[in-house]
Amino acid sequence: MDLVIRQQLSAAQDHQDTQALKNAYKLIKSDNQGKSALDSSESFSSDLYVLCAEQALQLGYQEISSDCLQMYFKGRHPVNQFMGRAYLCQGQLYTPLSTDNLENFEKFVMYLMKALDFAIHDPRYYFLIYNSSVLYWQIVRPYLKPGFRYLLIPSLSQIVTALNQAEEQDKQWRAELMIELLECFLDASKMKEAVDFSSTAAAFIKNNVPDKYQHIFTLMVHHKLMNTSQIEEDIQSSVSLSVIYKIQTIKSIPLLLELARLSLKLNCTQLAFDCIHDLKRAGIEEPGKVIEIECLECEYEVQKLGTKIATYTKGVVESQLKVIRRLEQALQRAVRLGDPSVIQVVCATQWNLCLPLLQHNLHQHVRKPLISVAEILEKIDSLLVLLRCQVHMEIAHIEEDEDRIEAAMEHFQKAIYLDNNGQYQEHLKMAFHRLHLCTMLYKSPERLEDQAIMMIEQAKKGKQKDSVRKKRSLLVNAGLALAPDAFQIVLDSENEAKVSSGKCRSQISYLCAKAQHHTKSVEKAEGHLKRLGHGNDKNRISLWADLAKVARKQGVWDVCRAACRFCLLYDDTQVRKVPQSKKLQKKKASTIVMDDNRGGSVQMESSWPKRDLLRTLAEIRFINAEATIHLLRLEGIQLNDHAVLPEDTSQHPTGYISKLPEQDPEWMTYSTWIDHLSQYAMENFLRAAEMGEELNEAWMVHNAVVYILNHNKHLIASGRQREIVESLQSLLIAMKNTGHSGNTVVLVMLCNALARGLILCWIPVLKIDEKKKIDAATDKMDPNGFPDIKAALEVCEFALNLTNGNIPSELVPIVVRQHIIATWVKAKQLLQQQIGHKLGTDDENDDGQNPITKVLVALEMYSCNGLGLMDFTVLSLSQLVKMTLECNWPDPLVELQTLTRLTHFAYASHDHEIVMTCSQRALQLGIKHTRAFLTENQKARQEMLSTAACIQGRSIMENLAGKKHLRLAASKAFVQSARYAGETGNCALVMLAARYFWNACLPFIGSPSDREQLKEPTETILKNIIKADKNKQVGFFHMLSS
Repeated sequence: MDLVIRQQLSAAQDHQDTQALKNAYKLIKSDNQGKSALDSSESFSSDLYVLCAEQALQLGYQEISSDCLQMYFKGRHPVNQFMGRAYLCQGQLYTPLSTDNLENFEKFVMYLMKALDFAIHDPRYYFLIYNSSVLYWQIVRPYLKPGFRYLLIPSLSQIVTALNQAEEQDKQWRAELMIELLECFLDASKMKEAVDFSSTAAAFIKNNVPDKYQHIFTLMVHHKLMNTSQIEEDIQSSVSLSVIYKIQTIKSIPLLLELARLSLKLNCTQLAFDCIHDLKRAGIEEPGKVIEIECLECEYEVQKLGTKIATYTKGVVESQLKVIRRLEQALQRAVRLGDPSVIQVVCATQWNLCLPLLQHNLHQHVRKPLISVAEILEKIDSLLVLLRCQVHMEIAHIEEDEDRIEAAMEHFQKAIYLDNNGQYQEHLKMAFHRLHLCTMLYKSPERLEDQAIMMIEQAKKGKQKDSVRKKRSLLVNAGLALAPDAFQIVLDSENEAKVSSGKCRSQISYLCAKAQHHTKSVEKAEGHLKRLGHGNDKNRISLWADLAKVARKQGVWDVCRAACRFCLLYDDTQVRKVPQSKKLQKKKASTIVMDDNRGGSVQMESSWPKRDLLRTLAEIRFINAEATIHLLRLEGIQLNDHAVLPEDTSQHPTGYISKLPEQDPEWMTYSTWIDHLSQYAMENFLRAAEMGEELNEAWMVHNAVVYILNHNKHLIASGRQREIVESLQSLLIAMKNTGHSGNTVVLVMLCNALARGLILCWIPVLKIDEKKKIDAATDKMDPNGFPDIKAALEVCEFALNLTNGNIPSELVPIVVRQHIIATWVKAKQLLQQQIGHKLGTDDENDDGQNPITKVLVALEMYSCNGLGLMDFTVLSLSQLVKMTLECNWPDPLVELQTLTRLTHFAYASHDHEIVMTCSQRALQLGIKHTRAFLTENQKARQEMLSTAACIQGRSIMENLAGKKHLRLAASKAFVQSARYAGETGNCALVMLAARYFWNACLPFIGSPSDREQLKEPTETILKNIIKADKNKQVGFFHMLSS
């Protein structure tokens, strides 16, 4: 029988013959059943039980395997290798398929340890120790994820000890397991055990597997497991460990790869290019390394686009897609190679390159690459679970936008399964539930929130040709489902039909009633949460936010404003109650997610949802502010402007005396309401910035600054910055705390607006009679203004120091820097502080913008002199002109402005030679750089050229010395001035040039031949007067229509 069973098992093994296995099992089973319990004799060898169990396990017949092992363990058998093999086979029957099945894992480990314990006592069975270690490593793979490694410490420690005791000759394998055990200690934060074990492991690896020493050395240094003396010893003995930054001279491929990756991570593109260039020249033939180098090259190609990526122009997007397509081919090569580590490198790179293209209108272009990444990572069962979760989540959003609901739901489900740390659980489950509701075609959900979801989704899918009434109806119904008690009342706050008109009411009375109605209606929202309670808050915040966004996108502004009010009730009552200590944990929580997933699950559950909540509320703050500004514009008011009293066209009886606006309570009610709306919009912007500061997310603060500067452009242009100084101050503090999101220009503009707001009201205004007594006016500065002026000076110096060129990435265009320079010089004058010979620069070098800065500072000093305040000690005009002409100006408009102003100062000081030099250079510049001036700068360019030409003509006239040809040259200059002014529609400049032209031509009028010569220039002057008048009227009507 022994021989027959062996033949059947051999056939099962060689040919994967399941029938042969079953035949062998029947023979073993029948023999075992027919035997008495007291009969110890065997008709076949006991090792056949184990061999049959092993073969059954390989062919997937776990029941046969389990039965054979039970029969084996019941009997009394000789102590040989099959005892250990039986334990290993028994352990495999409890293979854990996931980290959720902890009971099976413990049983597997128990039997594996029995096999180890059996083998360790006899050198003949040491091979079982090695086999056990390999089998163990294959089966515990699901537990290698961050946060689960601590479960492996007891068993892996025993395996490593057993391999050491058996003096296993595969030292490479022992080294790998040692490094993995060290990482398990680190994952469990068992630093003492890690320190103790690392010293032993490092010594073994250094002596026996030196090519793996760099790995363990990196771990030990990163986690501070070595003392300084140990590190110094290693550094002295290894150049590669001590001089990584000189890696290009070492010619170490692994280190060069690491340096290239680090360079890209730190945005050092030139260094990354050098590393990649050297790697490609190294003649590497290993396919995996070649693919990794290609990944680095692709990442470099995108990174060198720099700030252009954020512009999303067609050319930049196409360049990114071209690189992504190249990576798709690299991924296919990596799959054919079959190395999981290389596959994961390509997938991670592909994900990083796709990230900038996940915008709503672009993400369909990266759908195919992302699906490839998701499928391949799933196929190799990658442990990059967070990356896989994020990829599935983005694919789901793309599929949803393309109306592939079932596919989107499938990807959301996969993302939910992969989100081990619960980082995205709420978002994913809400999104999945929302899509599930979309699949319910003929059934109306019971919950009001679910009804609102369905209506919002229907509104999203509305077509452009759908009427506003249809879109509005869905959105209103969604709002009513969420707040049946108050939404309609708040919505009716803007319904003019609901405003009580009364009898014979004037226009002002109607405006007053409208303001009162709006105020009373929106107050109804405040009690909504008390009536509703606080259940399901996060879901309702998300729904209100979705409703507000969809309403805004579809231009249903009243619904948008109402939805924003309800959504932001949760900010007022919930978010502000979060203790400060929790807010300070944001950095730590973020680090845990990215770098160290152990032991952070509780913190993430409390931190990440709150961060997402704050981001949502901040977005709604921005939308609400915009929507409120829209409401102000419907009233004909700009943000932070005051209400304008309408013209009274009604008839009044004789003797009627109109009230002053401030004495009319109805007008004051309306005016106060308008001011409150402006204040409310500003509060929303500022609260969004405050949230950005809490989250330490610079882009949110940056957006708040951009919104406030843009919507207050009219205020800043009219010198009313003082009205928003407090807001600007809080924004600057927030921007300093979070950073400026790489947009230094916006930061400098904010600093300039704030500084000017602080000083403008303190600049003394001279009366006409005071202008004759300038010296007597220098001490008329109000001392109460010094704190504000000092604060303004500090703000200016902060901006100037930041943009002085020491940090190349912080440089700003000279036109931006020019404004802050002017404000700084004025603040210096008001504080009676002279400016030294360095003219606002830190050193004497003439690199970068320094020479231009010196010119602009000196020019502003000239501008400030002679105004009744302290006069600056300035350079001579000839020196300043020399410096100006030597500068390399990057902006022709700033250069033209500088030359025009120098022309003016030279004329004021009666220096005809400098007037001619500067004006001629300015006019040549205007002709040379005609195309360089943008359309919006054309008007300023033409006006400056007109001014330069006019001053040139006036200076020539004052230096005629009776020369007729100079008088003709002056008249030509005035004609040129009129031509430039006519093109801009500036009547004042045209008429000024015409007046000087007429005066210059008077001596020629008496001669018929001279008059003939004056005909053409006179016609030119007249044509430009007409042209300027027409352009002025066109501009006026355009202003009315806008």
